[in-house]
Amino acid sequence: MGRTVVVLGGGISGLAASYHLSRAPCPPKVVLVESSERLGGWIRSVRGPNGAIFELGPRGIRPAGALGARTLLLVSELGLDSEVLPVRGDHPAAQNRFLYVGGALHALPTGLRGLLRPSPPFSKPLFWAGLRELTKPRGKEPDETVHSFAQRRLGPEVASLAMDSLCRGVFAGNSRELSIRSCFPSLFQAEQTHRSILLGLLLGAGRTPQPDSALIRQALAERWSQWSLRGGLEMLPQALETHLTSRGVSVLRGQPVCGLSLQAEGRWKVSLRDSSLEADHVISAIPASGIWTFGAIFRRSRSPGNRVMLGGSWLQTLEASGCVLSQELFQQRAQEAAATQLGLKEMPSHCLVHLHKNCIPQYTLGHWQKLESARQFLTAHRLPLTLAGASYEGVAVNDCIESGRQAAVSVLGTEPNS
Repeated sequence: MGRTVVVLGGGISGLAASYHLSRAPCPPKVVLVESSERLGGWIRSVRGPNGAIFELGPRGIRPAGALGARTLLLVSELGLDSEVLPVRGDHPAAQNRFLYVGGALHALPTGLRGLLRPSPPFSKPLFWAGLRELTKPRGKEPDETVHSFAQRRLGPEVASLAMDSLCRGVFAGNSRELSIRSCFPSLFQAEQTHRSILLGLLLGAGRTPQPDSALIRQALAERWSQWSLRGGLEMLPQALETHLTSRGVSVLRGQPVCGLSLQAEGRWKVSLRDSSLEADHVISAIPASGIWTFGAIFRRSRSPGNRVMLGGSWLQTLEASGCVLSQELFQQRAQEAAATQLGLKEMPSHCLVHLHKNCIPQYTLGHWQKLESARQFLTAHRLPLTLAGASYEGVAVNDCIESGRQAAVSVLGTEPNS
């Protein structure tokens, strides 16, 4: 009898792990276990009363780099090429980025000319921050916060305005608590390898081998900024589920894991709510930690949908103060933000409000040491257990899909056919 691999968690990481396991030349028996009644995790698309698609989780995926290319390859393998909706490089949404500072929106500088002259909210041309960065010595600490790293290399203004906003947008977190080594490993490695993040990013570009497909070539030629799917991003986990069932993968929904124990013969016993399973190897794609965030998605009668994401680590402060976290409060705050920052005074014709608990893991200072300790423990005890998901080495959809792929590689001992 062949090996049995149980994948715990039916989010995008668990789905990706199951997908790559099922495509091995001699695939093991794969059982995917999900505690809820739906697959896809935080990826969820809802169609409004007028047919508009509202994304309750991620609303777009970036095609850049090897991980972005691997996700596009997955899309092609699932037959979703015709459903892809890209944001091309010449689209205004790709060319314009703004920061809301001091009660006003400020366009971020682009191109050489923009870097050479003052661009509010920055008091000096960003050229000087770049010049400062090239002259700074390499850091000596094994890790530091994102704010400390940016302030040391690029100055306090870039750290407080640009990097703090980036941390809020990506992690819904505090740049003074998050780890540069774990949150932005390319910046950390660029400094370690080349003494400068600018030189490191420039000299290190293009060295990672990438897969190839017609969709990947199209994304490169058109300089896609990001992409989604015609029926919403949830089409991706739905297509993965269809593929898995066609490959003989058992998908168990509504089955919370109640216990995991290693038997004397070296096999796992996975205790579920209604039954139990035995497995030779377990891939755990269950989230290990996270933080709250909330968003209000609303649509005005004559405009595209708008999404306001609020909360993150600051939501915990609001809750600690005794504030009742009601949907009415969230909608009010979101509409106030849209009215103040974007001038959208008209009431929305349709509004969805969702509170997501523990949806974005926080890679705080020393996160890499926790990961290393976990790896050493699993290796030392020879446990047939592999960790996957957003809790470890990246929170973006591309990172989660790659985490699932790497988990499958670890179990198989070789690259799957893909």
